[in-house]
Amino acid sequence: MTVRIGVVGTGWIGAEHIRRITTSICGAEVVAVTDIDADRAAGAVEGTGARVLSSEEEVIAAQDVDAVVVASWGPAHAESVLAAIKAGKPVLCEKPLATSVEDCHRIMEAEAAHGSRLVQVGFMRRYDAGYLQMKRVLDSGDLGTPLMAHCVHRNQSVPEAYHSEMEARDTAVHEIDTLRWLTGQEVATAQVLTPRRTALRHEHLVDPQIILLEMADGSRVDIEVFVNCQYGYEIGCEIVGEKGTVRLPEVPAPVVRSSGSAGTEVPQDWVDRFDPAFDAEFTEWVDTVRRGAEPAGAGAWDGYAAAAVCDAAVQALHSGEVVPVGMAPRPALYGDAQ
Repeated sequence: MTVRIGVVGTGWIGAEHIRRITTSICGAEVVAVTDIDADRAAGAVEGTGARVLSSEEEVIAAQDVDAVVVASWGPAHAESVLAAIKAGKPVLCEKPLATSVEDCHRIMEAEAAHGSRLVQVGFMRRYDAGYLQMKRVLDSGDLGTPLMAHCVHRNQSVPEAYHSEMEARDTAVHEIDTLRWLTGQEVATAQVLTPRRTALRHEHLVDPQIILLEMADGSRVDIEVFVNCQYGYEIGCEIVGEKGTVRLPEVPAPVVRSSGSAGTEVPQDWVDRFDPAFDAEFTEWVDTVRRGAEPAGAGAWDGYAAAAVCDAAVQALHSGEVVPVGMAPRPALYGDAQ
């Protein structure tokens, strides 16, 4: 069975996913797409045989669409996801699941009414080889109980439209989900420290930021977010346990020694760093759709939890205070594990 996919949103990430499904994922094809820019949509599917439709409603309702990928502007995600649930179709939604916890609640309520999980959120780091190795080490218990985690998320630069709240909502949100998944703990509080600002930023932007999280078990996490570092795209994570540490190298690449020096090439964007993780994520998702199984990746609860933590971090950025994360009880549909 070939899984026929409809894509909502054909910007950079949407076009990347169309390319990925078309060229890298076995047993799947893109059959319909939509975007507010019809010419951009047409360009994204040129040569694939997929058709461009005028609205997300048309794509989701199409009889030949088995599953939906939502890659549109964040504030539009909730309505697309809700429409897919109403149609009974599996949906992989890029982060954020929604831009408000209220909309995340609506999505979880819709899934509960449907009676099974249909939603997967695109937290692709759960499919990265390095993070998966960290997860196996932590789950083995060899390091004892985790006490601290140190994370780095650096971008070469960001466009002028990027604003200070996005350091939590669009950037550190990946670390937030990853640490919840790695440790099996929810986040209890958030605080944001603002070091000296880099001069190589847009004037309105507070950059860098240090986001401090306290997990439910009392362990601590610090996340350095620096989105104008100039030299490349760098991701790092170290977890300190009672009996040892596990560390993901910031640049997972060979070290070359030549002409009196040693060095490693630094990725320039997320595509270079996480393309294999995206491939693994889509391969597994397509397989679950084909088998009629529930999604195995991050679900609607994870999207909600990340949104709640980001809300607290944004509040902390503006207030300078330690802000509790308001979390509703976890619905039975989503079980006990991350």
